[in-house]
Amino acid sequence: MSPSAISAEIRARRWRRVGRHTICIHTGDLSQAALRRYAVWESGCRAALDGATSLEAAGMTGADEQALHVSVTGGLGRRHMPGVVAHHVRTRLPWEVIDDGTPRVHPAIASLRAASWAMSDRQAALWLVLPVQQRIVHAGQLAAAAEQVGVRERRGLIMQLVRDIADGAHSLGELDFTAECRARGLPEPDRQVVCRTPGGRYYLDVRWTSIGLVIEIDGVHHAQGLAPVDDALRQNEVTLRRDTVLRIPLLAFRLDRTRMMDQVVRAHAELSARAARR
Repeated sequence: MSPSAISAEIRARRWRRVGRHTICIHTGDLSQAALRRYAVWESGCRAALDGATSLEAAGMTGADEQALHVSVTGGLGRRHMPGVVAHHVRTRLPWEVIDDGTPRVHPAIASLRAASWAMSDRQAALWLVLPVQQRIVHAGQLAAAAEQVGVRERRGLIMQLVRDIADGAHSLGELDFTAECRARGLPEPDRQVVCRTPGGRYYLDVRWTSIGLVIEIDGVHHAQGLAPVDDALRQNEVTLRRDTVLRIPLLAFRLDRTRMMDQVVRAHAELSARAARR
């Protein structure tokens, strides 16, 4: 259409201008998909949805992120757009941008940047875990992207969480937990203890056998599929043997280690005192 024809539609109030480059061809509210297109078009020709917004465009749910995040490269000027947060990135990887109508950053890279741009460590962990749990991105892709993409904020935490998600989450968590026990002055526990119950044979992550205290360290995969059912059955069987079981989600250990270990210390002290009275 010619510029004059477009102007005629706008003057007739059948269409409306919603930005410097964007025309809405109706007078109703903009859909979420339309708002994403607006955010990209108004941010410049090299812009793409990024962070949590890119993940939502890829199908992620449960995010509740109000702002629209885009990334831009080059010397583009900053323009204030209500509801849109533009992040400047120096370079893009060859495979970084997916263009399926509205350019968006690959979920593996978007997860890392969303974590870096998050308002808190807890939100950062959410942006890394949700896409993997919902199969928006494979854990291996996340780990590979972390080696190629530079993130400025929370790099240490992000790299640790990525290793937890993509690698030996159990073994890494158990090693860190054992080191934390030593720092707290607790005796070193047994690891990967075999427990035989009427319901079957189970491997317990950590156990102080003499006082009957069991610690189960749950990696991210424990929230997927039927894992919660298996975990509940195992915990119930162990509890019926009269052991005390504390569960430590690995994410909680990373984000709130002090409070988690305070609970372990209290449980160890109480069970030790109970054992001494027998």
